Amino acid sequence: MRVKRGFAGRRKHKRVFAQAEGFRGRRKNVYKFAKDAVDRSLKFAFRDRRAKKRDFRTLWIARINAAARLNGLSYSRFINGLQQNAIELDRKVLAELAVKDPQAFSAVVDCVKKSAA
Repeated sequence: MRVKRGFAGRRKHKRVFAQAEGFRGRRKNVYKFAKDAVDRSLKFAFRDRRAKKRDFRTLWIARINAAARLNGLSYSRFINGLQQNAIELDRKVLAELAVKDPQAFSAVVDCVKKSAA
């Protein structure tokens, strides 16, 4: 028995071409190339959603370290002091304070220094 797959095939191709929108050359309008390009892009998207979390954590640590050193502490001593004083601010919030509100960050550093002394 013969099955004409016109609609199903067209729907499948349309889905791939929709995902390939914005690609250049034959990758946007030839199904064979578009399919490979879309598969590859989805693979990178999956990988980089995880890498983004690592990248942001690295950025936050760099910002906290710079701000802590301006206040006379190294990053490791600062984080250790936070843990000993049960100050539960995560790195994202600390980095935001360091950039947007340096006086508040200095107050947190002073709390850590007082307990260390």
